[in-house]
Amino acid sequence: MVWQQIYDPFGSPWLSTLLAAVPVVVMLAALAFFHIKAHIAALLALASALLISVLAFDMPAGMAGSAALYGAANGLLPIGWIVLNIIFLHRLTTENGSFKVLQDSLARITDDRRLQLLLIAFCFGAFFEGAAGFGTPVAVTGAILIGLGFSPLAASGLALIANTAPVAFGALGTPIITLAKVTGLDEMELSMMVGRQLPFFSVIVPFWLIWAFAGWRKMLEVWPAILVAGVSFAIPQFLVSNFHGPMLVDVIAALISMACLTGFLRVWKPATVHTSAALSGRVDNSKVDADPNAPAADTLAFGQADRRTVRRAWMPWIILTVFVFAWGTASFKNLFDTRQALDPATGAVMLDPQGKPLREANPIFAPAITFDTIHQQIEKVPPVVPAPKKEDAVYKFTWLTSTGSGILLAAVLGGLLMGYSPLALARQYLRTIWVVRYSLITIVAMLALGFLTRYSGLDATMGLAFAATGIFYPMFGTLLGWLGVALTGSDTASNVLFGGLQRVTAEQLGLSPVLMAAANSSGGVMGKMVDAQSIVVASTATRWYGHEGEILRYVFFHSVILAILVGCLVTLQAYVAPFTSMVVGGG
Repeated sequence: MVWQQIYDPFGSPWLSTLLAAVPVVVMLAALAFFHIKAHIAALLALASALLISVLAFDMPAGMAGSAALYGAANGLLPIGWIVLNIIFLHRLTTENGSFKVLQDSLARITDDRRLQLLLIAFCFGAFFEGAAGFGTPVAVTGAILIGLGFSPLAASGLALIANTAPVAFGALGTPIITLAKVTGLDEMELSMMVGRQLPFFSVIVPFWLIWAFAGWRKMLEVWPAILVAGVSFAIPQFLVSNFHGPMLVDVIAALISMACLTGFLRVWKPATVHTSAALSGRVDNSKVDADPNAPAADTLAFGQADRRTVRRAWMPWIILTVFVFAWGTASFKNLFDTRQALDPATGAVMLDPQGKPLREANPIFAPAITFDTIHQQIEKVPPVVPAPKKEDAVYKFTWLTSTGSGILLAAVLGGLLMGYSPLALARQYLRTIWVVRYSLITIVAMLALGFLTRYSGLDATMGLAFAATGIFYPMFGTLLGWLGVALTGSDTASNVLFGGLQRVTAEQLGLSPVLMAAANSSGGVMGKMVDAQSIVVASTATRWYGHEGEILRYVFFHSVILAILVGCLVTLQAYVAPFTSMVVGGG
């Protein structure tokens, strides 16, 4: 029996929209105002969504449960699988000390505080945003900056400002992969669209960062180095996102940016070396006890042994890059996930009209699991779609070609080369599962929530309401993404909450759904610096406990202005030539 979605069950658009928004409000209020842990907040939001879907929007209970389970499965693989294994690799490098070597090697390249800030907060932070995400880059770069003598306010605030442009492709593309899952839009198209928005800000943010730290005149003194760092990050960010996919965007762009900036600093030096670590133009009395283990800022040269040690420290991350790049190629996925289709009667290879062999899903490496309760049993209806459209619900268990599997193999190989025994690796993996258990619960619950709102029509009800903003929606939708990250602390979570809404609203207004879904993620990155989770991570990493309010006040202006600038770009891409030619997927 086919169930048709109901978008106004009470005959009152305002009341129906308020009820549809209850799960989102529960999630945001639990995190922002009641400071409930993320996994509990996600479970509460999921429970409220189940109740609203069944009792208010007349969705059959079995369908609601099946939609939530379908989302939970997508939360475990590929998303939770990526997070678990990248944290495993990160823990391996931390435990054996190679991660500390990476920190020290970056600190030795230059004495100029502005250039240290570029290398560590922007380039190195982007690398760890791409590899691990979820607060890792702010914790890492904030701690390094403190060790180099930056004040807690400077280290915290500047680490947060720098950790913006890479966020949408963080944790090996998790926000974009999730956005594709919850919206039903093409993952590659979303990657391409975000890759046509954020590179502009990858050039702007390094200038903004040094201006916020040292002021306008001091920024101009090192503009060539800033330009090298920004452009060498922005170009690979565009190329990888548009021609490979979202997984390795930040990792490759950050590595290239670090290499280009380091090489440039070998042949170019600023006229004056800026050695002050204080913020320009403001009184900064923030103090913290010195870290006796901090790297020495005045050590400039590597010995041969140091170079070997640094190469060994980078080795596991280079292995990761190679594995993830291979796992992201279409040829690798097709090799295992599909096989030649055979005629059941003759056993001959079936051909398409062009004479090429047809391929079908490989049941060994990519078994398909159909959620029969909802597959082709739920129908979207006008005005959300021009004509009734049935929703698919087939889960492909791509256990080998999932990016997380590539990460796991890279971590195991890197761990063995770092000197871990197989037994030690197994122990570390079990510890990692325990460490990330709540994160995995959060991811599963969030994806269950996102899929349930999609299949129940709750996101469509909210989208119909937001369509009333008309021509201003490109700006409004971008700031909605900013608000989602500011309140949840995660671009991934914001995409789950508002991704479906962005698609529905865009379709109602005749805008490209790919553009507005991407805008949710691109606008959201600027909210990363003001969310409570990131600020707490920053204050903890810099050992400036209890001063979260001061950090928030420092970064708030930067966050809002940069988010508005993203909204301006999205508005131009929606309406103004030649920016409209950048839009992927049509209107």
